[in-house]
Amino acid sequence: MMRYLTTLIAGLLIAGATQAADGKKVTIHWHGQSFFDIVSGAGTRIVLDPHAIEAYGPQNVEADLILISHLHNDHTQVEVISNFKKEKEKEMVRVGLKDLKGDGKRLDWNLIDEQFKDVHVKTVGVYHDDMQGMQRGKNAVFIIEVDGIRIVHLGDLGHILTPALIKQIGRVDVLMIPVGGVYTINGSEAKKVVEQLKPRQYILPMHYGTRVYDDVLRADEFLDEQKKENIKQLDGNELVVDPSFKPAEPVIVLMSWTNRK
Repeated sequence: MMRYLTTLIAGLLIAGATQAADGKKVTIHWHGQSFFDIVSGAGTRIVLDPHAIEAYGPQNVEADLILISHLHNDHTQVEVISNFKKEKEKEMVRVGLKDLKGDGKRLDWNLIDEQFKDVHVKTVGVYHDDMQGMQRGKNAVFIIEVDGIRIVHLGDLGHILTPALIKQIGRVDVLMIPVGGVYTINGSEAKKVVEQLKPRQYILPMHYGTRVYDDVLRADEFLDEQKKENIKQLDGNELVVDPSFKPAEPVIVLMSWTNRK
């Protein structure tokens, strides 16, 4: 009888642990450029930097919260979100920059640090160029904490990070990093930022040229000299992240911008 109870309890504990782990898995979809959606274990959907670039096709994405790193038009197209309603914009949208005078000429960082349902969202102010914003202005890094995972979206980062910024950003599990140059850091600079932030699980390149969109450079420079075994090419646009995944080195995941399954 005692052996039976011990086996039963062990089985229930294992099942409970499995359910808990399954409940914490986070799903990430990429839609080209810097446009991602993140779905928590509870079903909360966070969208980052939505675009309306024709080459990537029509979008069919819903959101509970929309995060915008800066105000360039390939990051701000909230109208592509299927359930977006103008009258609910203040509830649904958080912008990493604020317009100080209402004329779009003087923008400052809008520092966000808030809980939204089961997700915590924070911003860190950086620049869109390596001239302290003199060329392209300011940009916000979004830090999304969800189900035990810290996801960092760098927006259109334009420079190597300072020690103070590295400290502010903190632990990184999943890093969404621009690698296509022209308007952001390029592949070589992105490698340095990866070294600075040391993501634990995944590196998701973004804002790079693809076979359907070549306004920025391809990811080749970033991928050059990376270990082949650390690079994973997905057929679809979905990545499931488990907090228990602990690779020896972060996996670079190249995602499709459509679901090909």
